[in-house]
Amino acid sequence: MPRIFGLADCNNFYVSCERVFDPTLERRPVVVLSNNDGCIIARSEEAKALGIPMGAAFFEVRPLIRRHRVEVFSSNYALYGDMSQRVMDSFAAFTPEVEVYSIDEAFLGLGGFSGHDIAAYCREIQAKIGQWVGLPISIGTAETKTLAKLAARLAKKSPEAGGVFDLTSSPLRHRVLADTEVGDVWGIGSRLARMLKANGIHSALDLHDAPDAWIRKRMAVTGLRTAMELRGVSCIDLERQPPPKQTTVVSRTFAHPVERLDELGDAVSTFAARAAEKLRLERLVAGNVAVFITTSRFADEERRYANGVTIAFPGPTSHGGEIIRVALIGLKRIYRPGYRYKKAGVMMLELAAEDRQQPDLFAPPVRQRDMRVIKALDEINRNLGPGTIRYGWPGAGQGWRMQRKRLSPSYTTRWTDLPVARG
Repeated sequence: MPRIFGLADCNNFYVSCERVFDPTLERRPVVVLSNNDGCIIARSEEAKALGIPMGAAFFEVRPLIRRHRVEVFSSNYALYGDMSQRVMDSFAAFTPEVEVYSIDEAFLGLGGFSGHDIAAYCREIQAKIGQWVGLPISIGTAETKTLAKLAARLAKKSPEAGGVFDLTSSPLRHRVLADTEVGDVWGIGSRLARMLKANGIHSALDLHDAPDAWIRKRMAVTGLRTAMELRGVSCIDLERQPPPKQTTVVSRTFAHPVERLDELGDAVSTFAARAAEKLRLERLVAGNVAVFITTSRFADEERRYANGVTIAFPGPTSHGGEIIRVALIGLKRIYRPGYRYKKAGVMMLELAAEDRQQPDLFAPPVRQRDMRVIKALDEINRNLGPGTIRYGWPGAGQGWRMQRKRLSPSYTTRWTDLPVARG
């Protein structure tokens, strides 16, 4: 049975999440800002039409935003993450083969539906996601994941497509490949694109037609695999299980520069606690923790400082208290007074499944009571919102915390923020 892949993509995802709970935002220009309300990271179609560029610094486009009364939101990651999970769970009602590719994209295995009208089936998926979750999606289909990526791009950009574009055995395939710049092909980064263009390969069709020997010599096996995918030969299958994590990182750029050790300690302890929660959620333990701090890269050279340290635990752990304790030891080793720190982070290393860990016979075991307390803490924070109960740090300040002055409510993850229907 031939393989058919679909790439489902939520349209203007962050903006669409905000619109689900505030219908007055429909057909109005809307933008979403990055951490600390710094840059534009999401735009509605109306905002794009105004000429607001992606990645622009907020202060640079503020006059344009005021002139056109653009609605501005801080990033609400709790809301976006929960809405993403709802969409991905919904896809399972239409196919058992779902690969979550990013927060707003998923590959769907549609090979079992090859005897049906694939485009019609995708429109059914599109309609149901809109009904169940409230988010608009586009779907592109083809015989390979690389072609499905191109089809999804056309489904989103072409008004005639109506959000669904089927490239499976399509007579338009060569035209689509000819109109696609080689740098827009999935898996072709900027460096490879420059090399290909320097050698006369400017479009996806050029790469499709290039000799195998030349591709293999200049781009290795991965490049040849991409070319084969463009030719309709499936070389990249669905990943039904994500590959095991090698690291977990929690870091933030501070809203304001931080100088004092106690404020840095509050930030690092918060990041370490969050990293520990992520480990427990995925049933992992870590063998090492790395802590890093850095000043602004725009500071004068004599005022720049960056450092990091890695420390091993006595035994693999996901215990929040132990991870915080060791992370703070690392912070004290690398902290230097007199600098204005702009970012800090915690990275968990040497991850392993908690049920396959090799315990250290000489390490003190974590008491069962401690683990019960930690599980209770996780449950409370899941039900009442992250940070409801947290580890403390004496004398901690708040200057490092992320600036989100335009944050919308956590409609789906906090009881106090649930929408209320009024008669």
